[in-house]
Amino acid sequence: MDYNKITADILNSITAIVGETAVITQHADLEKYSHDETEDLSYYPEVVVKPRTAEEISDLLKLCNEYLIPVTPRGAGTGLAGGALPVLGGLLISMERFNKILNIDEANLQATVEPGVITEEFMNAVAEKRLLYPVDPASKGSCFIGGNVAHGSGGPRVVKYGTIREYILNLEVVLPSGDMIWTGANTLKYASGYNLTQLMIGSEGTLGIVTKIVTKLIPRPTADVLMLASFPSNEDACAAVSAIFRAGITPSAVEFMERACFEWVKQYNGVSFDLKKNDAAFLLIEVDGTDMDVILSACEKINTVLEQFVVNDVLFADTAAQKADLWKIRRTIGESVKQHSVYKKEDMVVPRATLPQLVKGIKQIGDKYGFSLVCFGHAGDGNLHLNIVKGNMTDAGWDNKLNDGIHEIFELTVSLGGTISGEHGIGLVQKEFMPIKYTDVHFALWRGIKQVFDKNNILNPGKIF
Repeated sequence: MDYNKITADILNSITAIVGETAVITQHADLEKYSHDETEDLSYYPEVVVKPRTAEEISDLLKLCNEYLIPVTPRGAGTGLAGGALPVLGGLLISMERFNKILNIDEANLQATVEPGVITEEFMNAVAEKRLLYPVDPASKGSCFIGGNVAHGSGGPRVVKYGTIREYILNLEVVLPSGDMIWTGANTLKYASGYNLTQLMIGSEGTLGIVTKIVTKLIPRPTADVLMLASFPSNEDACAAVSAIFRAGITPSAVEFMERACFEWVKQYNGVSFDLKKNDAAFLLIEVDGTDMDVILSACEKINTVLEQFVVNDVLFADTAAQKADLWKIRRTIGESVKQHSVYKKEDMVVPRATLPQLVKGIKQIGDKYGFSLVCFGHAGDGNLHLNIVKGNMTDAGWDNKLNDGIHEIFELTVSLGGTISGEHGIGLVQKEFMPIKYTDVHFALWRGIKQVFDKNNILNPGKIF
């Protein structure tokens, strides 16, 4: 596809749609929109616009379709796969002004929000009404809920409450043609044709731009207990995960962290924690509910399960401050590594019973290529996050070995019944690995869907495949 540049006349048309104050063209001001949280990649758009209405977005897409201008939708820029990078220049549409919680419907346990609402602010707003929106990615304090929808984001509590797919009922979407639709209905059941809502979730801004989101809510649990179990090896910790669920217990979170996670956070984020010599890996386990007796009974059962494995110790967080510190360790691992090292972040998911094999195999691949690895993730979902740290490797060694090592890691993941992204998405940086898992038939279907929605391929081109 040959795209066109934004000429002075096209810029005038863009300005007429959104107003002069909503248009950014100065190179210095474009810088913040040239990158997200994906390593050190940077691609400048030609123009950034900050529309306020779905109608403005519709007019912008009609204009870009007419003149074949590539369009990149952008949320908060917290993505880890390069999904919001304007790799072909063109127009970047920032959703930052779509920042209103439109309605919290307590009678139907639903809410309607705009995509630029910060996820944690939405969670807090519904919590004030004793309700819960449980999708809480590590970046919840800065990411937008629209970006969560676009990438199928998750978080620690997915293991009990389900993925974001179970909480999005309906979406208002502007299609690349400029047409506006609601994808479904504000109902708990949907059996009326293809489910376009589910198709949009995880489509990474390639099929349409979401302008309103209807979410399901649930009653908020009133109590929780947080446990930290330490183990002498990664494999011991991971082996215990599946056993907890087989015992009939569903915690609200089961997070895996190897020792290096604590060391990085302790050094760079100032969280004090006494690491014992034999502590190689940890499980952070949360149980929540409305009856403390039931919660404590579940914790006792979990403790009994853990004792069947090689466990060093099981600690219970006694205070809210201790809970906050433990969650801070978990949520700031990636930030601690990123701020102080050249690294590559990966996100893979396997059936949770195969986690021990995945972690062991990843470590062996790391040793083979000379990588320093930091492993952590949502163990209850079988979702492992991996930071590959350059450390003392030479630039040549890093450049020459990195992709080969990642390729082997993903081959291992797929061989264990898994896939190459659990919640971060494919975007720009993971698409080269997609053939490890998917066939020509998959790619033909995806390209056919893309063609139906976006015949001129203007919306977020160069992503996923």
